[in-house]
Amino acid sequence: MPQVKGSKQYHMVVVPHRPVRRALIIVLLLVAAGAAVAASYYWGYHQGMTQQADAVAERDRLREEVSVLTRESEELRQQVANLRLGSEVDQQASDEMRKEVIKLEEQIAALEEDITFYRGLMAPGDNNTGLTIGALNVIGTDIPREYEYKLVVQQLATDHQVLSGYLNFNVVGRRGEQTETIPLHELSSQVDNEDIRLRFRYFQNIEGRLTLPEGFEPERIELMAQSTGSDRKTVEKKFGWLVQEL
Repeated sequence: MPQVKGSKQYHMVVVPHRPVRRALIIVLLLVAAGAAVAASYYWGYHQGMTQQADAVAERDRLREEVSVLTRESEELRQQVANLRLGSEVDQQASDEMRKEVIKLEEQIAALEEDITFYRGLMAPGDNNTGLTIGALNVIGTDIPREYEYKLVVQQLATDHQVLSGYLNFNVVGRRGEQTETIPLHELSSQVDNEDIRLRFRYFQNIEGRLTLPEGFEPERIELMAQSTGSDRKTVEKKFGWLVQEL
């Protein structure tokens, strides 16, 4: 066969035609892809069931705590009733008995507050769900201008998922004639930055010690908490500067 000068020549290769082998390879690839999809589905299903079981166990634990607290509250109420009845019979009741009554009533109030707190976590009102700022306590210490703080941030929901977000904690007051706002991380060595990280399912306690600078007179505490994610929520709350003594 004559060749054209300068043109590139290609070698032809003859291969056998195997349609059955090609079809078998395609079937095997489809089976492997189906197995991978099924494995992914069952792995995700197992993970979801595990998380649901953890949430149910945590809910049952909280219900048991509410039941125990309710029983203790009723027992203390009965003790108070018995002591009051004895006091009415004997008008010369001792100071020790009256102090015991006061102590028991304080314990009842604390237990009822805990019961209300746990019940609110498990069955909140329809218009009061999601991220919520709870109680704040500022407690004096033996060291001048040094205080303990205890704050509860909670999630009110009927189906609790892990909530993430951050909290800003600022002390507002006056230094001379000027109003001044000081973030918590400048007052407490236990806080690293302005945004305090939040991550919890039911509630999170934020506590530590803060020291006020000389010349600064506090007036209130301003809090702002924000959750992240698709159901983002921002809540703000202000507390007057009220110190509980030890």
